[in-house]
Amino acid sequence: MDPTVILAAGVASGTVLLFASVGEIFAERSGVINLGVEGMMLIGAVVAFGTAVATGDAWLGLVLGTIAGGLLSVLHAIVTISFRAEQVVSGLALTFLGTGLARVLGEDLSKAGAISLLPKLTVPVLSSIPVIGPIFFTDQSVLVYVGFIVVPVAWYWIGRTRPGLHLRAVGENPAAADTLGVDVVRLRYAYVVVGGLLAGLAGATITLAISPGWFGDLTTSGQGWIAVALVIFAQWSPLRAAFGAFAFAAIRRMLLDIQGPQDLLGFPNPFYHDHTLTFFLQMLPYILVILVLIAVSGEAMRKRIGAPAALGIPYVRGERGH
Repeated sequence: MDPTVILAAGVASGTVLLFASVGEIFAERSGVINLGVEGMMLIGAVVAFGTAVATGDAWLGLVLGTIAGGLLSVLHAIVTISFRAEQVVSGLALTFLGTGLARVLGEDLSKAGAISLLPKLTVPVLSSIPVIGPIFFTDQSVLVYVGFIVVPVAWYWIGRTRPGLHLRAVGENPAAADTLGVDVVRLRYAYVVVGGLLAGLAGATITLAISPGWFGDLTTSGQGWIAVALVIFAQWSPLRAAFGAFAFAAIRRMLLDIQGPQDLLGFPNPFYHDHTLTFFLQMLPYILVILVLIAVSGEAMRKRIGAPAALGIPYVRGERGH
């Protein structure tokens, strides 16, 4: 196994988790949990792929796939913000809805054949940097470089700007923010939709850049759940989320590679034909989301892990405790 190849593949596939987790960070920073990331990613993936098949334009597919994820998130915003429904239940329902719609829309796409894909780029000069260049800047999809921009912009927006201050205030103490003139409902709507747009972009990235040329039930393979778990791992920081996304993707690639017939350090590979790791990888997203639900279920635990104080709590103007 070549470590450079594994790390480069981790950066490529980790971009999917990066987009999805940064989007979820925006939503949760505003106080809204959205467990519908998997469904929004699937919708983004199928719309992007279907558009590319129908029009031959991958860029149009990327745009429409991103918008599709955002539109689906509007449903979650209406149910949880306007109707103040339970956010976890709404998110799970959104995943079921998105998965069902994606299966219907993508029923005939599995045999669509070759499509127009987004380009890969090698960055001059930067690609020549030892170690770093071949991993980050050589023959990577254009969306990987978009991810390199999204992360610092999100970090700066949340931590260094007035709108970011309003976002943090809405997630920590919406009543105080409302008293100061911040429109809590409008901001929560806006950031839930931003999260949906980035989830749609993550799904479109899979079918148009990372694992291109097909769409099926296993397109996302639970990556939406992993993205939700990464938010807690990152303690709601885009920079940490990026590290976690790339690291997780690289580890997953390594675990898949060691199941191949190649030798490990000159010895026969004991994992060849052993499907234990495959089963573990299939279970992992659901194990992680169970841990996430446990972590955000109690106020004491939320404080311990540094979650926004109002996370998961509907805001009602004038009602104490909000």
